[in-house]
Amino acid sequence: MDAVLNSPPPSSAEAVDVVLPCLNEAGALPWVLSRIPPGWRALVVDNGSTDGSADLARGLGATVVTEARRGFGAACHAGLTAAKAPYVCFCDCDASLDPALLVPFVQEVRTGEADLVLGRRRPQGRGAWPAHARAGNLALARMLRRRTGLRLHDLGPLRAARREALLGLDLTDRRSGYPLQMVVRAADAGWRVAEHDVPYRPRTGTSKVTGTWRGTWQAVRDMSHVLSEAPRLSEAPRLSEAPRP
Repeated sequence: MDAVLNSPPPSSAEAVDVVLPCLNEAGALPWVLSRIPPGWRALVVDNGSTDGSADLARGLGATVVTEARRGFGAACHAGLTAAKAPYVCFCDCDASLDPALLVPFVQEVRTGEADLVLGRRRPQGRGAWPAHARAGNLALARMLRRRTGLRLHDLGPLRAARREALLGLDLTDRRSGYPLQMVVRAADAGWRVAEHDVPYRPRTGTSKVTGTWRGTWQAVRDMSHVLSEAPRLSEAPRLSEAPRP
């Protein structure tokens, strides 16, 4: 594991940064960081942890980014702006998803088969995905389909895209609506969006967003605001029409 995590920051055209939003995930970090693919860089975005997550991540060889403003979107965007590699991935830091599964996602983006690749979560075992969280996700997927025409089943956090293209989407949500806004604005820009099944395991620790009905409702409300935005002409290139290297 040390050989992977202590590798120098990526600099080649093939390099990948993995953004890992983190709020009190000390129990999950060792496993998550051990699963980062060789040669990739882990960007752990500490969002106010009080359990020593930041120090633990540094000790395990990850690059730590500090984001004082609370919010899932704030942490994700801080990681995106701190990234240097041409390809950026996102993954939860709670051990529910395996970052090693991102390898074919990046390859699909690299070869031009897709512009944004998402993981469709498939629960593994009891308690992996509470009923209220699954219901909220299903409702949002249906609203997304009506808004964009994308026939997605999940708005999961495991995803990959090109860094410059993501920055060009000018994402503004800094709460729970960030993942959805990324997909909505990508669709408005004509991106090709792919979805693939990934195993989803019970998380380590307590969920900060969908662990309760109240948290789920807040997340759905945040995302509903995103869906109510009028379609916009993104300054990002319409990747489905852009030439490929």
